[in-house]
Amino acid sequence: MSIDLTQDFFALFGVPRRYEIDDAALEAAWHELQSQVHPDRHAHLSDAEKRRSMQWATRVNEGFRTLRQPLTRAQYLLELAGVDAGLETNTAMSPEFLMEQMEWREAVEEARAAAEVTELEDLHRRLLQHAREVRAELGRQLDDEHDYEGAADTVRRLMFIGKLQHEIDEALLALEN
Repeated sequence: MSIDLTQDFFALFGVPRRYEIDDAALEAAWHELQSQVHPDRHAHLSDAEKRRSMQWATRVNEGFRTLRQPLTRAQYLLELAGVDAGLETNTAMSPEFLMEQMEWREAVEEARAAAEVTELEDLHRRLLQHAREVRAELGRQLDDEHDYEGAADTVRRLMFIGKLQHEIDEALLALEN
């Protein structure tokens, strides 16, 4: 048994190189690959073969972690397309998006300060729906339009949304304690 460690994660798992993938097929492929490369299956082999098995298992796990999450999958697709999403360096966002983020953050802060759990839960639901809509847009950009620059911008937007979701979750936890 050997795995080509140079192939991309989509090829490794036998799924199409797309943003929208079949999660069940990905998981089934992961289980199949894990059963083949797990280091315990190779414990009786030489040290070199054990190391190779560990490399295979690491690559399979890394690929699964990357592809199973929509945001990391999108980032990986951009990387494969040669597009730098500029996640650490490009923080330029449209004024509309920045205004929207400011409004969300103000609403969260007001609900947190007033200890309004119901309002925070409502914001949580609304933000989840908004994230679903943005992920659908990302899917169109990547799979249908091949608009990688636009997708890079959408990935950055989703990261902001994720941070805001985390803030809401933390506020809810703080109010529960």
